[in-house]
Amino acid sequence: WFRVSFREHNVTRELSVDEKKAVLHRLNEVDGLERFLGRAYVGARRFSIEGTDLLVPMLDEVINECGKAGAREIVIGMAHRGRLNVLTNVMGKPYEALYAEFEGHHEQQDETATGDVKYHLGYEGVRLVGDHEVQLHLVPNPSHLEVVNPVVEGVARARQRVPGQPGKRDESLVVPVAIHGDAAFPGEGVVAETLNISRLAGYRTGGTIHIIVNNQVGFTTDPIEARSTHYASDLAKGFEIPIFHVNGDDAQACLQAVRLACAYRAKFRKDVLIDLVGYRRHGHNETDEPTFTQPKLYAQIKAHPTVPQAWAKRLVAEGVMTAEETAADEKAVFDAYSDMHKHFKAALGTAEKHAPWPAESTPTPRSVGTLVDAAQLREMNELLLTYPPDFTPHPRLAKTLERRRDALGDAGGIDWGHAEALAFGSLLRNGASVRITGQDAERGTFSHRHAVLSDVQTGQRYIPLAGLASPTAAFEIYNSALSETAILGFEYGFSTVAEDALVLWEAQFGDFVNVAQPIIDQFLVSDRAKWGLDSSVVLLLPHGHEGAGPEHSSARPERFLQLCAERNIIVAYCSTPAQYFHLLRRQALRRPRRPLICLTPKSLLRLPQASSTLGELANGKFMPVLDDPAMTDKRDDVRRLAFCTGKLYYDMVASSSRSQHVAVVRVEELYPWPHEEIVRITEQYPALEEVVWAQEEPRNQGAWTYVQPRLRASAGAALGVTYIGRAERASTAEGYKDAHDAEQARIIADVMNVNEPALEPVRA
Repeated sequence: WFRVSFREHNVTRELSVDEKKAVLHRLNEVDGLERFLGRAYVGARRFSIEGTDLLVPMLDEVINECGKAGAREIVIGMAHRGRLNVLTNVMGKPYEALYAEFEGHHEQQDETATGDVKYHLGYEGVRLVGDHEVQLHLVPNPSHLEVVNPVVEGVARARQRVPGQPGKRDESLVVPVAIHGDAAFPGEGVVAETLNISRLAGYRTGGTIHIIVNNQVGFTTDPIEARSTHYASDLAKGFEIPIFHVNGDDAQACLQAVRLACAYRAKFRKDVLIDLVGYRRHGHNETDEPTFTQPKLYAQIKAHPTVPQAWAKRLVAEGVMTAEETAADEKAVFDAYSDMHKHFKAALGTAEKHAPWPAESTPTPRSVGTLVDAAQLREMNELLLTYPPDFTPHPRLAKTLERRRDALGDAGGIDWGHAEALAFGSLLRNGASVRITGQDAERGTFSHRHAVLSDVQTGQRYIPLAGLASPTAAFEIYNSALSETAILGFEYGFSTVAEDALVLWEAQFGDFVNVAQPIIDQFLVSDRAKWGLDSSVVLLLPHGHEGAGPEHSSARPERFLQLCAERNIIVAYCSTPAQYFHLLRRQALRRPRRPLICLTPKSLLRLPQASSTLGELANGKFMPVLDDPAMTDKRDDVRRLAFCTGKLYYDMVASSSRSQHVAVVRVEELYPWPHEEIVRITEQYPALEEVVWAQEEPRNQGAWTYVQPRLRASAGAALGVTYIGRAERASTAEGYKDAHDAEQARIIADVMNVNEPALEPVRA
């Protein structure tokens, strides 16, 4: 194919005279902007593209070639190197807007936004290719190198959905482009994770065009210190990705490589990579002194002509232009930047508003109805339990699922997997799509979901929920690759675009979510404050101390709670399937959209005491706080109010030492903190003497440090708040079952022993 393509796609054709002149003018625009910014804003960081200037003409060619092949959108992800040049010269961000940012004038999406540095910002642009427009999307990113890659793929996948045809995608319409660094590409593990999912059914985007901006140094680190392979691109060989190495001074070769890469992507719908080998003319940033660490290299760079100078020299040698003409073009471009800056300075403060990544102010979340008519729930339940005539489910599984038919009767018995299926089904019927992925997501880590059934005789797969989708909705569920960072990044990116969908990622165990910490810290919790982005991605994190040891007990709720501010996320820990049902529906329907961190149970999944009834689904709603139902008629006797979350409630109320002087209240939504609900419940206990917070997690973990000042303010400062739980620990949980059982029993006994609290009240 490559041999034929060199002829058919004119890959080796010589650039025409006009094209050669256009490339020089483009290079002068790239270089001129960098030089002007360097003079106008001495010492300001801009992470110059100088030395790999041809990246901009290459992106021009990507847009043109993909546009001619039918693409309507291109999604780009890149780090800070050269980003300002791409923002202006490729994306179309006004130069005046860039100048304003150097001057310290920033457009915020609302008053509370903290914003971000100029070389992290995203942008939406448009190019005309032939007779149609190509929309350009530069995804915002942090300085965590390469972590934007899976986000780009998720954004592209969501944009590939065909309007009006749920479940259908057109990979030719949207092309993802990932721009890498030569040190980061082999060095950051998220690169391999993202490449690994590129051909998986749940994550493929029809091929990504990768460009390594190879300046042959990583900050101060030489290639020999940064990788164990000869080429920066060698990692891609393991995924059978074609690689083209091009000289960063040779515009002809660079554009030829782009044409071939675009043709390959269009033909095979697979990833392709271009290694743009150049150099970095300055230090890592413009205040850095590179000769401290690479003196010989930078002596060579200083003597080397710039990229536009090298191309101009070639054109003069070929007789395409005279030296005077090339110099005149260079001067004209630089003068244009200077003139624009003068006009900008004169009109500072009255500049036209520019359009960064879409943003709006943050309104207060509006309440939404989450109940579903009982008749509809029964009808959906019946459809979920009806199989095709030629389908034979596993007999044991069929028996288990058959119990769901009776669970909607008067006796109840709706478990977590059942409530989730009904929540998904109700959304699908109402036109909202649902997408859920994760390791073992189809069955569920704890064999509780069974959303995908396999014929026991033929292996044929059947997805009951898919049959409930309305003509405007689709149900997607995929077992993911064994990855957290790339998968969560992908789902986050998908959710920023798919406003009509409930997008969920389920961790195998909540303990493993910290592998994806950069996605959480840099995107999920701070995207609105930095970039004005909205996401409604749901993280399902199995959590709970059951004696399984320190790797299968904690989703680290303390870390999420520490990140809570400005209504950036929702943190919930439901204790009943009905609560989970209403929470999922609320998440899909409520605006503005924000991510949901949902701690999910393990031992409660089939616990009869933790089941729900049809009436609780049909008539209820999500309650941020649940009062103790056993104490409704005994509130005058209650002296201690014990607040907790999750499964600890069931351990306490099932205890043989249950005291009639203790009421156990469940906080189902930790953030936003349910102050008014807690005040209301506390006021219903007239004989109250003390308030305690009980938790399974160690004192330096779990919700305690977050809860203590808030609970004290909500439940009454005069009472103080007593902590009952494990002592401070370096590890999340005991590794020995007997030690776990002893600690769990002690916590419950301390809660129920009204006369001797475990620790002194915390009143500060």
